Amino acid sequence: MLARAKMESICALVTDGTHDSPKLQPSGVPFIKGKHISQGYVDFATCDFITEADHAEACRRVKPRVGDVLFSNIGSVGDTARVSVDREFSIKNVALFRPDPTKVDPRYFYYLVVNPRFKESMLSLRSGSAQPFITLGSLRGYETGYHTDRDQQRRIASILSAYDDLIENNTRRIAILEEMARRIYEEWFVRFRFPGHEGVRMVESELGLVPEGWRVVEVQKIVRRLPAGAVYKQVDVGEAGSIPVIDQSSAELLGFHSGEPAHRATPGSPVVIFGDHTCKMQLMVVPFSLGPNTVPFVAEQLPVHYVYALVRGLVSTHEYKRHWSDLMKKKVLVSDDVLAENYAMLVQPMAELIECLRRVSRNLRSTRDELLPRLIAGELDVSAMPEPEALVA
Repeated sequence: MLARAKMESICALVTDGTHDSPKLQPSGVPFIKGKHISQGYVDFATCDFITEADHAEACRRVKPRVGDVLFSNIGSVGDTARVSVDREFSIKNVALFRPDPTKVDPRYFYYLVVNPRFKESMLSLRSGSAQPFITLGSLRGYETGYHTDRDQQRRIASILSAYDDLIENNTRRIAILEEMARRIYEEWFVRFRFPGHEGVRMVESELGLVPEGWRVVEVQKIVRRLPAGAVYKQVDVGEAGSIPVIDQSSAELLGFHSGEPAHRATPGSPVVIFGDHTCKMQLMVVPFSLGPNTVPFVAEQLPVHYVYALVRGLVSTHEYKRHWSDLMKKKVLVSDDVLAENYAMLVQPMAELIECLRRVSRNLRSTRDELLPRLIAGELDVSAMPEPEALVA
């Protein structure tokens, strides 16, 4: 049976995070804002931090706990996440719904909020122009439709959770593969413990002792800046034709490839990376060769996976996101072509598996997104649907 009720009547608590702006720290207690929640999850990997004292002060307003649903109500309105880990953190510019378990199943409530139809309705309640927001009064008084039958709530949550569990499992596998590739890169090109390193002579350079035959180059030799404010799908590089694009502002940039096949990076192709987590930097990464008379985009080029790993480590450094000139002047160490190619061959299967897992997750997410609004609206008979395991088999 479907009924309508205000959010405050099916929640034990509807509030928001601190309104203060504590000083951010390099480490400490996670400080979560709207930009740190997306696709159902809290992003602790790129979040800010505050001191224990500031965290305790923020928690006087609300302390998030497992089962709460976070909803970005300022700025990027509508991003949603369910608190699924028992971990200390504070929130700002984020609303918090704490479902009343005597009235609504907590997992079902999450899908009620993440429902695209719910978000569309919420967006109509926005105020402000420079910084859109939804007031707490609007959130508390918003009337939503929901299933009153608890068994049906749990059934709907089980069906949708089956998809999310598989997506989360794929995400964990991707993270492991990416960590493997990163560790190999650091072992070979940072610690110099690459295969056969025992027989390579170390020589002095402006960066200290480095393997003989390696070169020190400025980042500006391998990175170009693209104009901001444009959406790049293909970039014209003259005789070389078009080159693929990786959207660094996308949640999927954490690996080697992103987007549709036409936009993917392939070995031997240059890569464009634009935007970062703050969307303030745009880069063109140009794989290159250190051979004589080499011109970018032509002749031999270092493998894209090697160049990507080299530059990605620089771009992820906070200060370089804001100071382009500092990044351009930074000097980096580049290995010989053979070792770079060996690294690319080693991580290529990882990259292919990562892309396969992403493709599966995109399909799962698409199917879940089609089912979700129809299940919440009561347009599908859940009693006639197969078990969740069969749905995602």
